[in-house]
Amino acid sequence: MSQTLLSILAFVPLVLAGVLLIGFRWPAKYAMPLVFVLTALIGLLAWDMSLNRVIASSLQGLILTASILWIIFGAILLLNTLKHSGGIAAIRRGFSNISPDRRVQALIVAWLFGCFIEGASGFGTPAAVAAPLLVALGFPALAAVVLGMMVQSTPVSFGAVGTPILVGVGAGLDKTGITEQLVATGSTWETFFHLIYSRVAITHGLIGLLMPLIMVMIMTRFFGRNQSWKEGLAIAPFAIFTAFAFSLPYMAAGVFLGPEFPSMIGALVGLAIVVPAAKAGFLLPKNTWDFADPKDWPSDWMGKIEMRLDEVAGKAPISVPMAWAPYLLLAVFLVISRTFPEVKAALMSVTFGWKDILGETGVSGTIEPLFLPGGILCMVVLVTFFLHRMRFSELKAAVGESSKTLLGAGFVLIFTIPMVRILINSGVNGSDLVSMPVAMAQLVADSVGGVYPFFAPAVGGLGAFIAGSNTVSNLMLSQFQFNAAQLLGVSGAMMVALQSVGAAAGNMIAIHNVVAASATVGLLGREGITLRKTILPTLYYLTMAGVIALVAMYGMALTDPLMAAR
Repeated sequence: MSQTLLSILAFVPLVLAGVLLIGFRWPAKYAMPLVFVLTALIGLLAWDMSLNRVIASSLQGLILTASILWIIFGAILLLNTLKHSGGIAAIRRGFSNISPDRRVQALIVAWLFGCFIEGASGFGTPAAVAAPLLVALGFPALAAVVLGMMVQSTPVSFGAVGTPILVGVGAGLDKTGITEQLVATGSTWETFFHLIYSRVAITHGLIGLLMPLIMVMIMTRFFGRNQSWKEGLAIAPFAIFTAFAFSLPYMAAGVFLGPEFPSMIGALVGLAIVVPAAKAGFLLPKNTWDFADPKDWPSDWMGKIEMRLDEVAGKAPISVPMAWAPYLLLAVFLVISRTFPEVKAALMSVTFGWKDILGETGVSGTIEPLFLPGGILCMVVLVTFFLHRMRFSELKAAVGESSKTLLGAGFVLIFTIPMVRILINSGVNGSDLVSMPVAMAQLVADSVGGVYPFFAPAVGGLGAFIAGSNTVSNLMLSQFQFNAAQLLGVSGAMMVALQSVGAAAGNMIAIHNVVAASATVGLLGREGITLRKTILPTLYYLTMAGVIALVAMYGMALTDPLMAAR
């Protein structure tokens, strides 16, 4: 079989997933088992993977599934704990004091707070935390998931304290080979690496200036009583103000401080500026926007998790600062656990895993229950139990409700993530073929020639769509993107930066991220509806990144130290 046909065949599972989920609106619980079986067959028959490696990859996927379910459980448990303590009612009361306008609430909770959680934790946590919080504030469950998914764009490349750059790009490139070339030109790896993440920050910062506005416009168009783009556009001055409040410190941190903190610093500065501005009514339209009465919402907007918004009987109302304290603690605990080496080492010392599963080299899986965001969330829940003076029966009820929510997500993810691992691990095979994701990328590059830089972000997005991870996409495709730049005679640093930007955007349509976010609000089975909405901002993001790529490569003729050697 020719390489072109093999590359086309590699796309088939993704096309099938898209057709079933988006075209036929199948629930993921029906679509993904079928996609998994097809992927395994292609791996065995076309890629000549051993049966042992396919099974090992599937087992690796199950271990990763357990990690994701642990994060989902922690996020839901914290929310249910606050529901039973009266904290949710207080949070909603507090937002009415900032602004009753749902557009403003979306910008503050989904965008700014979500960006901070992404910067601190990553791995899909923003949607898992922000979506149920938005539901608790009175947003439709489907709207909450769509907004939560859209947050997984601009901040993602610097999520989890810079993991997609430090690990994804850092380990995804041939550091030794590139360093040798750099030394020959009188430069260093550190200079080249700084060039990559600086360009990631600037590119994201520019594209991200419209993301808060797009987020609000999608909310008013698809979830407003008048289904109006204009009602979202009416808050454009405040939305763009919010975007600048985040993007300017974000870009500055990316250029001057490094890849660990841009998303967190951008979000913290943004919150410090935007919340007081919203209270003062700065740049806000005269008309307050709200959803229709919940009784008029379509049934497919509604999740199965209900939020009790009245104060808990027999308890004094909790103050707004006390209600927010668990989320503040979550942010602090996440930052400490990721930035203090001794704390990080202690949390990571508790680990369960399987190295070289079934003897397959490089196919390993581990679970670090305390270090994962799920563990941090559970620690915060224990503190909240005492902080909010809860009864044991209330905590028990929260644990029970949260456990039930996991069942549906678990069934879908036990097919989705093993499918991803088969694709990624297909590079080890009996026919000496590259892995399926790299084959797909090569097909795109070979098809478009000199305008490839325009499509480079889409290749990164494809990697994230497959893997549900910016980090994994960067690990798979950074060296491929660098090689493509060398062949075209353009900046390798910029091409790798575009890979990371595109991979961040791809998170908005990553299937298992949608499943995880949906599970937190009891919305399983409607993943295709969410993807129909999130494909719009994803296309905007990838198109703008492609335009910036062409301008940078051919208009501004951006260079890097390695170009001087050619």
